[in-house]
Amino acid sequence: MAKLSFFALVGGLARIVAARPRLPRSLAGNEMLRTIVERRSMRRFRDEPIPEDVWVAILEAGRLAPSTVNLQTWSFADFTGVQWRDFFGRGIPFDAPRALIVMADSHRARRVIEDFPQAPLCEHTVGVMNASLAAMNMCLSAEALGLGSVMLSETGRTGFYDAAYLAEKMALPAGVVPILTLAFGYPRSARPAMPPKLPIEAVCFTGRYRETPAADLEDWYHQMRAGYMAGHRGEDFSARIEHYKRRIGEAERGLRQRVLPEEE
Repeated sequence: MAKLSFFALVGGLARIVAARPRLPRSLAGNEMLRTIVERRSMRRFRDEPIPEDVWVAILEAGRLAPSTVNLQTWSFADFTGVQWRDFFGRGIPFDAPRALIVMADSHRARRVIEDFPQAPLCEHTVGVMNASLAAMNMCLSAEALGLGSVMLSETGRTGFYDAAYLAEKMALPAGVVPILTLAFGYPRSARPAMPPKLPIEAVCFTGRYRETPAADLEDWYHQMRAGYMAGHRGEDFSARIEHYKRRIGEAERGLRQRVLPEEE
């Protein structure tokens, strides 16, 4: 991977800082739209508990999320900071006061629906899809209630990268697969800039699939590298990519044990 030049770094950071959501001006005052486009992943939280009524509302938003055939193929493991430390032996990542481990769960449907078909890939896909919708509902409700949130796939060994570890630690039955952790709290820092996003023209098409222009991909990747280097001084972006390559390989083996056990 070519080293990012000083000018490319500065240019990438400038584009990140200047980026704004592209909402039609006629809808700029819509509060729901603003909640969606202004939400950011927060990684610094105040030492302040979340009121119980606020937490109940966040969980209710997850419970009422849409799901395929209303199967509700999700489960949420709910932890306070103390409960997390007692269970995992360490604090919630980023010192958040509350966390949820969100799981795809087809085990529950199998208990009540007779002759549930053996279709592990479909089960897992539907479970992940539905649980992700519930997770997003909870993140948006937290944002609307003045909280911040962050989705974690590996920090603290509590995302899909460590599904095998969590399955053993939490005694999860077959058909229950951890996919992510959500950490919640009152932000201790300002909302960060919008992370690099591809333009809508690069990801939306009608009819036959359209390849994203190479220039859009290169520009996005340069911004990703620039943003990472600015936020992680002294860290090598290439090394981080290699880290994720390794973790993806580990996660693949662990997920296969959970989703396709007959292959083992």
